[in-house]
Amino acid sequence: MVSLLPTNRRTLLLGCNLDSQCCNSYEYCVSCCLNPSMTKEADVLKLKVAKPVTAGTYANIFDFCMGRCRHSSASVVHENAYLSDFHHCFLVQQNSSGSTESNFGSRLDGINVILGRQGESCSSACRAKGQSCVPSRLSELNKCQILQKYMRCKNGCFPSLGPDQPAEVVDEAPKNLNPGACLYMQMDDRLTCDGSHQHTRRLCPCA
Repeated sequence: MVSLLPTNRRTLLLGCNLDSQCCNSYEYCVSCCLNPSMTKEADVLKLKVAKPVTAGTYANIFDFCMGRCRHSSASVVHENAYLSDFHHCFLVQQNSSGSTESNFGSRLDGINVILGRQGESCSSACRAKGQSCVPSRLSELNKCQILQKYMRCKNGCFPSLGPDQPAEVVDEAPKNLNPGACLYMQMDDRLTCDGSHQHTRRLCPCA
């Protein structure tokens, strides 16, 4: 019999945190992902397996869960460490804000969206263009659908906690950092123009 236990205001099911939809093992992740109350098959089957428009979709929910749980970067902090033991995540690759691309456009009127160089902060990237980084607009770029608009994100898009986000991990990065993946900050209030990391390129709002 499975019991639900409240722990620090979070609900745990076996080895999975149901709030973050992340688990402490690959096996638990796949199992929780397959639960119809956690993952809606109709939402999963329309997702692209990869970034290109020519990429196929998942054949079934099991294929989605097997692939999604295999990625282990959703709770990563740079420098080869996980934020917690719950780093196998099955959440659908999108932010929880629910904002749409049409709303995004109106909120970035007058903003020049710049892709920084590897290891460069947004403050530096904007300054190189003769502009300044606008910190209040970082949250508008901190979304998977926006990162995928400007970057390849060929290895998916995941929440993380690095000060260099929103950003894309460069292809030459160590494998444990998930090269080619896009990362967005889980908490908008921690976004900063000054953050940088040697293995990422930032997406920056300049004006």
